[in-house]
Amino acid sequence: MTSFLLAIQFLTTLPLKIKGFSEKKIAWALVYFPVVGFLLALALVVLNSSLIILGIPSLAINIILVIFLIILTGGMHLDGLSDTADALLSGKGKIEMLEIMRDPHIGVMGVLSIVSIILLKIGLLTSIGFTVKPVALFLMCILSRWSVVLVMYLFPYARQEGKAKLFIQGLNLKILAISMVTAFIFSFALWGMKGLLTLAIISGCAYLINRVISRKLGGVTGDTLGATIELTEVIILFILCL
Repeated sequence: MTSFLLAIQFLTTLPLKIKGFSEKKIAWALVYFPVVGFLLALALVVLNSSLIILGIPSLAINIILVIFLIILTGGMHLDGLSDTADALLSGKGKIEMLEIMRDPHIGVMGVLSIVSIILLKIGLLTSIGFTVKPVALFLMCILSRWSVVLVMYLFPYARQEGKAKLFIQGLNLKILAISMVTAFIFSFALWGMKGLLTLAIISGCAYLINRVISRKLGGVTGDTLGATIELTEVIILFILCL
């Protein structure tokens, strides 16, 4: 139960303050990342259905959904995306890029990345059919959270210390396998073979994105993991549009 609560604490803004946990419990929290994604999606689907009943126009609903997800996650993944964009597009060396990601100020590239990702989410959600939209919301939240578990297993941590390092250093093949099986079950239950294909595509995209990042930074960071969640969410919505 502690590991599950740690996963919620790490991925959402719910007021949980778990203390006295071990390194093992932190690592096992990764097993529940797809489950937390499911809970986030469930909240979005309930809100979506409620707004439809109230007769709110589709575009307005999608804007509200995107804002609601930002509220639930505290915007921390968007913050990671903006820091990653500012760093990787700065043209600096590895050390300078890592310093830029620690800078509390946001640059032009960071602002553009946030605006772009929000507009893409709203536009893609608007383009998805009414009957498929709940599936899109579930897959978007579940598989994007699964993708960072895979990334943390495959790539080293670029810093000497940081929150994400606590998860990475205890991550093993068993934890990865359980998390993957959970994502597999959710994907198949939600969309059958198409869901499994989406899972495979997202896993490949997450790997390629972070391979590029790792070459530039020497590994991944908490910011790049947040960026991975944001980017894979958009890729999933694009797949559902197709």
